Amino acid sequence: MKYGLLVTGAPYSSPAPHSALRFAHTLLSRGHTLAGVFFYQEGVLNASSLMCPPQDETHLCRAWAALNEEYGVALEVCIAAALRRGVLDEREAHRHGLTQHSMQAPFELTGLGQLLALQQRCDRFITFA
Repeated sequence: MKYGLLVTGAPYSSPAPHSALRFAHTLLSRGHTLAGVFFYQEGVLNASSLMCPPQDETHLCRAWAALNEEYGVALEVCIAAALRRGVLDEREAHRHGLTQHSMQAPFELTGLGQLLALQQRCDRFITFA
């Protein structure tokens, strides 16, 4: 079965990102496919390279990046929601005249059209809010 995930909860203030990450690992370990993860609303903060959780907590940004590295799962971030919250990749920072960027690779800025495309190519689409 092919799954897609939508994460709208902020790291460390909502259980949504951690639950989504555990769910992703579980479904992949059981032979299912994860077509992609879309981060929206406060969920875009999961892509920030500036988070520094205590050493005894899961570093969610790095954990999502590791999921991408191990399984090739696309990590798509809503550009409008990200810009509002100061999560920019290098190209967007340059476009807006900023000298710094805060989005961690392999997260990618995309539009809501990518969310709809992800939903259409999945058998199941689950929201973690």
